[in-house]
Amino acid sequence: MAAPAPAQVLALGEVMLRLDPGEGRIATARSFTVWEGGGEYNAVRALRTTFGRRAGVVTAFPDDPVGLLAAGLVRAGGVDVSRVVWVDAAAGARTGLNFVERGFGVRGALGVSDRAGSAASRLAPGDLDWDAVLDGVAHLHTGGVFAGLSATTTQLAEEGLRAARRLGVGTSYDVNHRPSLWRHRGGAAAARTVDLRLAGLADVVLGALQLVPADQAQVELGTPEAVGEVLAELGRNWAALTGVDQHDDDGAGPLLVSSWRRVVSAGVNDWGAAAWSAATGVVVGPRLDGVGVLDRIGSGDALTAGVLDGVLSARSAGEPLTAAALERALALGVAAGAITMTTPGDTCAATLAEVRALAAGGTAHVQR
Repeated sequence: MAAPAPAQVLALGEVMLRLDPGEGRIATARSFTVWEGGGEYNAVRALRTTFGRRAGVVTAFPDDPVGLLAAGLVRAGGVDVSRVVWVDAAAGARTGLNFVERGFGVRGALGVSDRAGSAASRLAPGDLDWDAVLDGVAHLHTGGVFAGLSATTTQLAEEGLRAARRLGVGTSYDVNHRPSLWRHRGGAAAARTVDLRLAGLADVVLGALQLVPADQAQVELGTPEAVGEVLAELGRNWAALTGVDQHDDDGAGPLLVSSWRRVVSAGVNDWGAAAWSAATGVVVGPRLDGVGVLDRIGSGDALTAGVLDGVLSARSAGEPLTAAALERALALGVAAGAITMTTPGDTCAATLAEVRALAAGGTAHVQR
């Protein structure tokens, strides 16, 4: 008898078509390279292609050629599309588009999304049978991009996280705040209220630093260590902030993670990460200074993949995530994010060997 397939990691989020003018500007482009991408999807795609884990996506596409193109790109990345909801294009649903300039020198990267009325934004509570969707799934990953699309996607994200909690499926939430999504929905304050509620249902919270209001941040975040201390303070106040009872087996609350970035120029970033949990305390990943950047989009999602790979490894072994294991996961995530910045497109194109070599102190010398 064949061994059962390993449990799957599932993303709940929108997958858009990214239109990339290369070194040029959106307004003057005459051709674009097409990629697929989306905050939640990018993370599980990296778990599939770089870390070798089975991955799937829950999203919606219109049943037209553009939707088929997007689904085909997802499938080509090795991500399962069997849970995709197909929406009647005749009803006006569409595939979201994201135009992205990579930036250069003093000109920063620029993203211009065109996603109003997308099929994914129309998903709503009751559209999914969560018992069926989560069958055989080890972990559900979603985030603030999907929750920010519409009132109904906010509700669906909460429904999915609560269903995963009920079924014993691990959960993660990436805050990933996008101001453009909340401009007409109450702004940053409304987004933070939603993010805190949904993050309170997750075992792992990525981008947790974004949950600290800008007007309350009293510390200079010039180092990953400083980020770690802010995460620790956030964790100590977690139950009061989220209004959700601690739900881990040991009552300790979530693992909080944030990247750290200093933008020297569009083409050069200093890069790192830090994390905190009640069990491990503050753990700081490696700091990489002067990382050359071709395209920074998706680097945070690759970091997420490295962290989740460590979380999943500990869980499958029936062991707690120790400080040493978390440090290794952060090192792999930082390395994966750094390599992601060196290639075009949203998704991580690094092999696990490349990630491990950089995490172990590798260099950019030519390999022959």
